[in-house]
Amino acid sequence: MSDFDSNPFADPDFNNPFKDPSVTQVTRTAPPGLDEYNPFTDTRTAPPGGVKMPNAVPSTQPAIMKPTEEPPPYTPHTREQALAQAELLKRQEELEKKAAELDRREREMQSLSQQGGRKNNWPPLPENFPVGPCFYQDIAVDIPVEFQKTVKIMYYIWMFYAVTLFLNIFACLAWFCVDASRGVDFGLAILWFLLFTPCSFVCWYRPLYGAFRSDSSVRFFIFFFVYISQFAVHVLQTVGLTGWGNSGWISALTGLNTSIPVGIIMVIVTALFTASAVTSMIMFKKVHGLYRTTGASFEKAQQEFATGVMSNKTVQTAAANAATSAAASAAQNTFKGSQI
Repeated sequence: MSDFDSNPFADPDFNNPFKDPSVTQVTRTAPPGLDEYNPFTDTRTAPPGGVKMPNAVPSTQPAIMKPTEEPPPYTPHTREQALAQAELLKRQEELEKKAAELDRREREMQSLSQQGGRKNNWPPLPENFPVGPCFYQDIAVDIPVEFQKTVKIMYYIWMFYAVTLFLNIFACLAWFCVDASRGVDFGLAILWFLLFTPCSFVCWYRPLYGAFRSDSSVRFFIFFFVYISQFAVHVLQTVGLTGWGNSGWISALTGLNTSIPVGIIMVIVTALFTASAVTSMIMFKKVHGLYRTTGASFEKAQQEFATGVMSNKTVQTAAANAATSAAASAAQNTFKGSQI
């Protein structure tokens, strides 16, 4: 242990690095006054060696940077919280709209019950018109919220088709003006407008309206059957065979060879027929998809049809009369047999 406690610098054979000649020479040639110079003092004495110091006023206070705007306090997940709050506000607005709509429906039903029933409001005719409205239609009241958009689109499709049939009359009239042999097309165009406009409303739009209103499988099947036939009519009108009263592609190209202005008018109507056919096909697929989600089926349609037939007063009266007549004839035959 004595070896570890001994001082190695006390050994006479130890070479002290500070006694090296190169080190001692540097220390002897140092500029005078360097030992007395302290750069950390507040004195204005110039440092030795001719070094110039800037004229700065000493300050006893530390330098503090003051920003112009205070930074907002940091809170973790600020963006996620803002998105969640916006989503909650959006859902609250939707719920408030649904609640307001339900309140309006309830008031509407109460007012209708007090008035003794709903009055027809479609078509919207003036009060002094000799013919009154034939149907009652209020999509916001009768149709559930999730199906209202679809029913509105189908109503707009019907209106678009009616306008197209009306413009088809003018296209065929223009064609008849440049070609006297096209009088049949002009007459059929008027007939198609007078026939298809009310029939399309009654035969496929009203069944669709009633199907979504009462979730009726029977009305859905009626709509699908009639709408397929309507789509076939759309295709024929888009093709535009000459002599059929439709300004389709064939008729439009024929009219374009006869007169360019008339051909342009017919091409515009042809484009409307094409758009009507395409939108009809798209909405048919959409309604069919919604029909699948409602739980409707062919068996349910059969049950609804049987229930509706048996609950019909006319059918009940006819069945009661038939049963009474059968019972009376059976009793009469029994009485005659007993006499014999």
